[in-house]
Amino acid sequence: MASHRKPRTRVLTTSQSRTAAGLTTAALASVTLLSQSAQAAPSAPRPSIEKVKQQVDDLYRQAEVATQKYNAAKERVDQQRTTVNHLLDAAAKRAEQMNQSRRELGTFASAQYRTGGMDPTAQLMLAKDPQEFFDRTHLMERLTGRQQAAVTDYEHQAASAARQRAEASRSLEQLQTTQTSLQASKRSVQTKLAETQRLLSRLTAQEKARLAELERQKEAAAKRKAEEAARQQQERERQQQQNGGGTSTGGQTGGSTESSKAAKALAFARAQIGKPYVWGATGPSSYDCSGLTQAAYKAAGVDLPRTTWDQVKVGQRVATSDLQPGDLVFFFNDISHVGMYIGNGMMVHAPHPGASVRIESIYVNPIYGSVRPS
Repeated sequence: MASHRKPRTRVLTTSQSRTAAGLTTAALASVTLLSQSAQAAPSAPRPSIEKVKQQVDDLYRQAEVATQKYNAAKERVDQQRTTVNHLLDAAAKRAEQMNQSRRELGTFASAQYRTGGMDPTAQLMLAKDPQEFFDRTHLMERLTGRQQAAVTDYEHQAASAARQRAEASRSLEQLQTTQTSLQASKRSVQTKLAETQRLLSRLTAQEKARLAELERQKEAAAKRKAEEAARQQQERERQQQQNGGGTSTGGQTGGSTESSKAAKALAFARAQIGKPYVWGATGPSSYDCSGLTQAAYKAAGVDLPRTTWDQVKVGQRVATSDLQPGDLVFFFNDISHVGMYIGNGMMVHAPHPGASVRIESIYVNPIYGSVRPS
């Protein structure tokens, strides 16, 4: 007979009940923790544009320092490569001279082999013509002297060749070490510039516009400072003229105090305006800061070193108030940047990657000092 009772709901055992309850509690706890975590750890706020600008400026400075290290290493590489090539050429010539001495010694050895090293008395007894023997003996005595000279010359050539090979080997090792330093500096520049690009690429259009505005404000403030410095200089000169002291040599407005070489260098630098900054470049289509000043003075017949750190040591140190057109102005405590003074508190320089050679106030960056090349 079929049962009409309702099927009983399956009752969990005590163990199953505890397991299900535990899983439910754990799930609820996880949801609660996730909710609390989301509330407790919101996304980090974006840095202010002022902070971003500071980071960009710092990265550009670090890249310029690395660029100067690269320039110094590259200059050493070029010099050492030239030295190595000269040493290798000299060693090759010395080896040829040594081979010539060896061939001459071989001639003497062959002559001795032909006579068999026979005792002179025996040679006299076997000689068909005694006069021929005496002639040959006299010749051999002369040959012995030449042979000794050849031996001495060979020894000298061999010793010189060994010294030159050792010197060339040392120079090659130095070259390899400097090339390693060159590559490290190159990677450092590339890393800093890549960091800068990543930082800039994360900015929105509005943030980029704000960053550009901050840069314009900085340049405008520096230009106002240059104009005020020029006004003060002109006032000092006017007072000196009234007091019969002549004209100051400050040269803020340029003019006759500008030397011929400085004028040529300045004309060259001005002609490069608009060309891009490229780290490690010395022209003619692009420049870094010290590459521009070096090329400008080279056009005027003056050889400047490659790096800012060396250029600052060349010539006469001058105060900012005594600057004349053509003087070199160096920036930052690490002397990582340089520009060429043009008068009225302004300079022409290659600023940084992404910018072009341009005219700008010398007060746009902290001034380290100035030099008048000679």
